Amino acid sequence: MEESLVRQMNRRVLKLALPSILANITVPLVGMVDVGVSGHIGDAVAIGGMAISTMLFDLLYWNMGFLRVGTGGMIAQALGRRDFSGIMKVFTQGIGTALGIAFIIFAIQYLYIDIALGFIQCSPEVADYARQYYFIRIWAAPATLSLFVFKGFFIGMQNAISPMAADITVNVANLGLSLLFAVKMGMGFKGIAWAVFTAQYTGLFLCIALFLIYYRRLLKYADLRKSLRLKDLGKFFSLNGNLFVRSVCFLFIYVGFTSLSAKYGDVQLAVGTIIMKLMMLFSFFIDGFAYAGEALAGRYIGARDSEGLHLSVKVIFRWCFWIALASTAVYVAGGKQMVMLMTDKADVIEASVPYLVWLWLMPALSTSAFVWDGIYVGATAARPIMFGMICAAASFFAAYYALEQILGIQALYVAYMVHVVVRSVWMYAFRRTAVYARVVQDTKRCEMCPGGAGNGTAGHEMP
Repeated sequence: MEESLVRQMNRRVLKLALPSILANITVPLVGMVDVGVSGHIGDAVAIGGMAISTMLFDLLYWNMGFLRVGTGGMIAQALGRRDFSGIMKVFTQGIGTALGIAFIIFAIQYLYIDIALGFIQCSPEVADYARQYYFIRIWAAPATLSLFVFKGFFIGMQNAISPMAADITVNVANLGLSLLFAVKMGMGFKGIAWAVFTAQYTGLFLCIALFLIYYRRLLKYADLRKSLRLKDLGKFFSLNGNLFVRSVCFLFIYVGFTSLSAKYGDVQLAVGTIIMKLMMLFSFFIDGFAYAGEALAGRYIGARDSEGLHLSVKVIFRWCFWIALASTAVYVAGGKQMVMLMTDKADVIEASVPYLVWLWLMPALSTSAFVWDGIYVGATAARPIMFGMICAAASFFAAYYALEQILGIQALYVAYMVHVVVRSVWMYAFRRTAVYARVVQDTKRCEMCPGGAGNGTAGHEMP
């Protein structure tokens, strides 16, 4: 019986994880193509310009990660309760929030870039590249933010195929259009930005079509006026406020890594950009299982299935162990060759050699952090996630400044690894109260629902 349950759980996990992994593979590949196109149409300055350009949008969009994260966790739990009105309420609030934030981004675009570039230490040539890219891509904000919500909705609905289709469409379009606009049509650096703009809106139109094809029946549960009441919005932003702080902490670490790399010169900035992109190759594999953890944890908690929750976590970690092992072998065998695929500049390639060891260590040190993060999101345990990320961000900067005089720029890479270890330890330590105890808590709350504690339907029928 136990073996049968494990086999069933393996199928459920892989059904959610594999499409996400397939989609995620295209994400770092597109990032590497953008860096590669920059490196081949220019020099280390162009690569640095792409790094700063990307960071400018990470400053904007990583803080909005709660639109995907919060949406996915809340919808998964609502699905577990069969609360379809709740599903549409969360989705409506997410889309409304995304469009509102996009309007604010448009309003502050000139002020934002002036302030951001004022804080980032980079050469005037790099800053000029960044401005060219920024003032084109900024107009994709409504599409980019709405895509976060759609992806969270699909994952919460246990549907990994639709976000896979959207991600692959966006990333393949971005890849192809970058080569077409920047190289074939001779648009240079601006062509990369126009490629991103076009790809984002293509992905949004596809998501709208997929929603209407598969979930049109849920529209009858939508109540725009109720969803936008202050009381209901307060609940939405209470959870997502904690996730917003989490995103800010992620951003501090990423921006800190890039801006601190920049102060060591354009070549070291290019190296840091390439090493970070290569690290992300591994994390996007693991993220597929983190998304599976998010979807399954949310659904099992909503359905008050403690046994299913424990088994899903066990199976997900087992898969991730083997992925980490395989990733380490790939990095050890081909790390330098990966760098050479991203640039043909001899000075950048040679400067990257001392930092390849961090690629080797990344899988072992970070796997637990990535997986627990997804599970915590599914449990909507936003407060423990927030405090864990605050500690991780503090540890990043503390480690760097404590070791800089001894290790130089290597202290930056040590600090990055320290922060993922802190995240892992924190979330493992609080897993019982933050995740497993939620099944009991939801049972107690649901005893007052129309469907009762044992019903599991919360008074709704499947549409």
